[in-house]
Amino acid sequence: MGAAHPLTGRWSQPSGVTVTPTRCQAGVVASEAGSYARVFRRHAHPVSAWSRLLSTPLLLVPPWTRRWWLYVPIGAWFAVNPVMTPPAHDTSSFATRAILGEESWTRDPTSEPKVLALTGVVTASLVGAMVASYQHRRTAAVVGTGSCVVLTLWQWKLWADRFTRETRRTADGERVR
Repeated sequence: MGAAHPLTGRWSQPSGVTVTPTRCQAGVVASEAGSYARVFRRHAHPVSAWSRLLSTPLLLVPPWTRRWWLYVPIGAWFAVNPVMTPPAHDTSSFATRAILGEESWTRDPTSEPKVLALTGVVTASLVGAMVASYQHRRTAAVVGTGSCVVLTLWQWKLWADRFTRETRRTADGERVR
């Protein structure tokens, strides 16, 4: 297995062949050009990924307090979070592999129906938690938020597995879809 050049993003194979990556590879983070890829390169940093996940309970504050304007700073936090960190340097972190797998998956969500279905369940958990928050049902809000976070971690595992599969295929010289 070769290494990616830090500036060009080209992947050098042991055979001396140079390949321009089309998908995520170890050492190459969201290699396609554009603002979408730039956001994912930064969001894949472990600090960004973990802080975003652990900020999920903030979404329940406005419905609980009936101070809807609080969605402005919370929304600003969620908007700034993916770009506040530098790009991930490597793929040793579980969170980095998960976010890079997510980046790949978002290009073709129907490729993994299990993850697509899980996304629906995660969304339903969060909406349920927000409704419970609005109704001041503390236990239901906590359970819904906890479920959302745990299910999101399961999603991360599936996305990290996808990233690992794609990395292996690419390293073995196969074309990644």
